[in-house]
Amino acid sequence: MREVAFIKQNKEKWLDFEQSLDRKNSKSPDELASLYIHLMNDLAYAQTYYPKSKVVQYLNGLASKAYQKIYTTKRGNKNILLYFFLEDVPSLMYKYRRYVQISFIFFFVFAAIGAISCAYDSEFARSFFGDHYVDTTLENIKNGRPMAVYEGGSAWSSFIGITENNITVGAKEFLSGIFLGLGTAYIYMYNAVMVGTFQFFFFKHNSFWESVQGIWIHGTFEIFAMIIEAAAGFIIGGSILFPKTLSRFNSFKIGIRDAFKIFASTLPFTIIAGFLEGYVTRFANDMPAILKIVIILICATTIVYYYLIYPFKLTKKLQHQHAITKI
Repeated sequence: MREVAFIKQNKEKWLDFEQSLDRKNSKSPDELASLYIHLMNDLAYAQTYYPKSKVVQYLNGLASKAYQKIYTTKRGNKNILLYFFLEDVPSLMYKYRRYVQISFIFFFVFAAIGAISCAYDSEFARSFFGDHYVDTTLENIKNGRPMAVYEGGSAWSSFIGITENNITVGAKEFLSGIFLGLGTAYIYMYNAVMVGTFQFFFFKHNSFWESVQGIWIHGTFEIFAMIIEAAAGFIIGGSILFPKTLSRFNSFKIGIRDAFKIFASTLPFTIIAGFLEGYVTRFANDMPAILKIVIILICATTIVYYYLIYPFKLTKKLQHQHAITKI
């Protein structure tokens, strides 16, 4: 479509939206949010086909103004925590869905590298976990209790220590995005390779299924949160490398703000993962298999729905509301 036709087709919609932002209580926050999504679609189209046009600058300014009004208004009208988890973060997950996809791809690639390395190098696992851990685990496997390593120590101290460590690793992974995403990639690679090595180690010693049933009780939330935290780091790096029509500094400010919100949303899952590892995984050797599978499925369903499915459903709902208001 030629630029003149694009402007003519959407001009009235943009002007109406701009006037709605200038008037008080002209539209509800939900209606404005729906219009905002359409505006962002128009902006993306203009950036693709008319990157040097003034219409891109106009739409970008209108989008920034709309964002501030919509989300300030909605925060004032709703419970801030409910709004944050049920609307703000899911909207960001949809906006940055490409970074999430990249993060998943990197995880599987790095984990595969760990598994392959463990398969071809019998000492590779020891380089990650140390001789004591490997020897102890081999002895536990021999005794028919492959998850016995989680049984030691107090549940409370394990919960606190594990949770603190996981939050620290996640924060480093997220904040390292300021190094153009390379810092995030390095930390992420190390941890993903470790996951692949760890899992293949049990496979190599005929305890794969037992390890899956035990480790993924807490690992479902823990590993998924790590993937989302890496995506947040990549968002920061992307905001610096690809500012589009914004200045690099303004792009960075938006990127780090949005990335922090995404990182913050993973904290409840990280805390629950620490609780499960400290209080539940220690009993994995003696729990019925069906109970372990149910726990894993509940965790997987919850976090997959929240981060991968719900953002699309929310966006579709807002778009539908917008379609109704136009009719």
